[in-house]
Amino acid sequence: MRVLLIEDDQRLARLLARVLEEAHLQVDVAYDGETGQELALRGIYEVAIVDWMLPGRDGPSICRAVRAARLPTALLLLTARGQVEDKLAGFASGADDYLVKPFAFEELLARVRALSRRFTLRPDETSELRAGNLVLDLRNYTARRGNRPLELTPTEWQLLEYLLRNADKTLSRQQILDYVWSYERDVQPQMVDVYISYLRRKLNGPGERDPIVTVRGVGYRLETTHV
Repeated sequence: MRVLLIEDDQRLARLLARVLEEAHLQVDVAYDGETGQELALRGIYEVAIVDWMLPGRDGPSICRAVRAARLPTALLLLTARGQVEDKLAGFASGADDYLVKPFAFEELLARVRALSRRFTLRPDETSELRAGNLVLDLRNYTARRGNRPLELTPTEWQLLEYLLRNADKTLSRQQILDYVWSYERDVQPQMVDVYISYLRRKLNGPGERDPIVTVRGVGYRLETTHV
């Protein structure tokens, strides 16, 4: 797995790079936001670890640029900001995970591996998930509804994948949190509602029925009869 680390604290960056390399990961390092974004937009990394505060360009702006380029790179934000509103802002920028400093190196590795697993297809796994005219191509990392392509962030992708794998089943918010944000201990249940809203806006074109049903007080269900 190839990982990009964007961290301006050079001592910390060297430590993190060594930890990642000892875990048999290939690591490239950038010490400022401009260089980091240039590397990230090459589209060759499975995971990018991005510090929030960087010279030249901050972490959330790098996340937004990667998402605008429609790259499947999973994004992990590092920050000293631990408030809920800060996390919501980080996720809204396109980050897939959020780690508050100081953190244990073991937790960082666990999160990187979890993010990598989300976007790696197992050899024995089917290459498509389908419900009606809604199709998720797991090998080519594309999604469509009918003939209309869907431009999804990795978190939106993970959410839709979980809904499709459990089509016509009601999933609680906690089940969705445990799957989509498996290594984020402090994420709040409202994050599910935020990303369901994002996903609905992309899924539902003019005249199309919303396939995601809200089960009041419980969670959500993807109805195959609605697509």
